[in-house]
Amino acid sequence: MTEHEHVRVAVIGSGFGGLGAAVRLRREGVTDFVVLERAGSVGGTWRDNSYPGCACDVPSHLYSFSFAPNPDWPRAFSGQRHIRAYLEHIADVFHLRRHIRFDSEVKLMTWDAEQLRWEIETSGGRLTADLVVSATGPLSDPKIPDIPGLDSFPGEVFHSARWDHDHDLRGKRVAMVGTGASAIQIVPAIQPQVGRLTLFQRTPPWVMPRVDRAISGAERALHRALPFTTRLRRGLLWGIRELQVQAFTKHPDELNLVEQLAKRNMARAIKDPALRAKLTPDYRIGCKRILLSSEYYPALARPNVDVVASGLAEVRGSTLVAADGSETEADTIVFGTGFHVTDMPIADRVVGADGRTLAEAWKGGMEALRGASAAGFPNWMTIIGPNTGLGNSSMILMIESQLNYLADFVRQLDVLGGRAALDARPAAVRDWNHRVQERMQRTVWNTGGCTSWYLDANGRNSTIWPGTTSEFRRATRRVDLAEYEVLRARKKVDA
Repeated sequence: MTEHEHVRVAVIGSGFGGLGAAVRLRREGVTDFVVLERAGSVGGTWRDNSYPGCACDVPSHLYSFSFAPNPDWPRAFSGQRHIRAYLEHIADVFHLRRHIRFDSEVKLMTWDAEQLRWEIETSGGRLTADLVVSATGPLSDPKIPDIPGLDSFPGEVFHSARWDHDHDLRGKRVAMVGTGASAIQIVPAIQPQVGRLTLFQRTPPWVMPRVDRAISGAERALHRALPFTTRLRRGLLWGIRELQVQAFTKHPDELNLVEQLAKRNMARAIKDPALRAKLTPDYRIGCKRILLSSEYYPALARPNVDVVASGLAEVRGSTLVAADGSETEADTIVFGTGFHVTDMPIADRVVGADGRTLAEAWKGGMEALRGASAAGFPNWMTIIGPNTGLGNSSMILMIESQLNYLADFVRQLDVLGGRAALDARPAAVRDWNHRVQERMQRTVWNTGGCTSWYLDANGRNSTIWPGTTSEFRRATRRVDLAEYEVLRARKKVDA
C-alpha cells in the first residue's frame, strides 16, 4: 500500500465477518475499500485452528452465508478444511482478492477529529479511511494462562489455535489443558497415537452426542439441481434452533430433560463410577456452551488416558502439578484454554475522539449500540461485537444481521453527504446495554451456576445475545439517526 493511501472503508480481518462485510459493501456499490489481514491467507479462526479433529458444532448448511449457499457440503457437520475452503471460495467468487491486503496487521487506529477519518498504521504501511469495520472476531487471539514454571518445561508447548504440525505426538506423554470445544475434539483425535494422555479438567463440560453423517451424493445433486432445497434445509435448521432459545433465555428449568439425556450419553461410555463423578458438571446445562461429541467420552475411557479433575497449577521441569497436588510427567503440553474474548487485543489499538483507547472505554465492560457502535468512536463499527454471541445457533446469522446494519450505516452517510461521521450517543449505548443486561438476568448463562468465558472480569455477561436471531435481525435492520450524533468537518475560515 502507498504511504498516504485513502479509502472510504477499511475492513479489519478476513474471516466470516470481514469477507461478509466486503461482499455487502460491493453489493451497496462501495468498491473503494480494503480488507486488512494480518496473515497470508483468508479464513480467520478457520485458518488458524487446524488442530486434529477440528470441526464446527453447527450444521454446515446453517454455518454458511445465506447469499452463498453451498450445495456440496460433504458432512452434516463440516470439518475445518472444508470450511476454510468455503471461505477461499467466497473470496474468489465475489472477486474480493483485489481488495485484500495480506500481511497487514493493524498496529494502531487513531480518529482524526479535524478530517473526520481514521489514521491506520499497519505492518504493511499507513492509510486513512472514512469508516472502519472491525471484524477481528472474538476467537482470534489465544489465551494461555500464566502458569508458574511454564518456562522451565523442556518439551513442546503450544495452544490449540497454533497447532505445531511438525511435532510428532506418537508415543509421547501429552498433557491437554482445558475441556472446551477444542479439547473435546483434540482428545479423541490424538488419543490413539499418544503414549499417555492426561487431561487437566478445571470444570467438566456438558456433552451431547454429535449426530454427524456424510451427506450423500444424491442429496448434493438435489441441492445443485434445485437450489430452493438448500434454502429449505437451512430454514429448517434455523427454525429448530429458534424454538430452543426460550429454554436458554426465559425458562432454564426446561433444560432438565436435556441434562438427563447428557447424563445418559456419559453413562453409555463411562462405566467407571469414579470417572463418571469427575466428568459430571455441578451446574445447569447450557450455562456454558453445550458441546457436541460422540467420541470424547469413549476416548476418556481408554486405558492410556487419565483425567485430573483440577486445573494445572505449576510446572517443575517435565513435572506438571495440578491444583489438587497431584503430579504428572509430560513431554508435550497443549493448551485448549480459549481466547481473549472480553479483552480483545484490538481494543488497545483503537484510539477514539477523546484520546482514549477502546480498551480504556471498555474498562468497566464491553458496550456497543446494537452490538456495533461504541460511543466516542465515530464511523467505527464492529462485527460480532458485545452481546452478539450465541449459545445454541449459528453466528453467521448474527453476522448477516450486522451486515444489514453496516449497509444502512453507509446509506445514512451517503444521505448526509459531504464529510460527515456518526458517533453513537452515550445515552443510546447505555439504554441499549441496560435493556440487554435486564434480559440477561433470567437466562441460563447468568443463573446456571457456572463461570464461563461469556462473563468478563467484572462478572458481567458482555458476550451473549439474550434473544432469538430474529429479534436481533429486527433490531439491526436500520440505523436510527436519533441514536447518533452527526459530526461535520469544520470549515476552514480565511484569515
